[in-house]
Amino acid sequence: MPRGYEVERTAVKDEARLAVPKGARLVVLDERGLDWSTERFARLLATSTAFVIGGADGLSRAVKDRADLLLRLSSLTLPHALAQVVLLEQLYRAATLLTGHPYHRS
Repeated sequence: MPRGYEVERTAVKDEARLAVPKGARLVVLDERGLDWSTERFARLLATSTAFVIGGADGLSRAVKDRADLLLRLSSLTLPHALAQVVLLEQLYRAATLLTGHPYHRS
């Protein structure tokens, strides 16, 4: 086993201790998650929501099992940093949709 690999696998196992704010819905972003429209995603934000994006090794089964929802951002495989940008853009788009701002045009 290559040096450093064990450290990465340990990090994935340690995700099971993920701290989620009390009362927050845990949404795990996963390539096998549900495919939602922006409008439906916006309605998700009506409640306190915590999002989790996996790293290069994905997420542990324990984290996925804790999730209230598995959601995918795209059918394409996205690098971690790009997934963060896509999520941020969708959060902004959802917020503008909810406030009636013209940024979102469906």
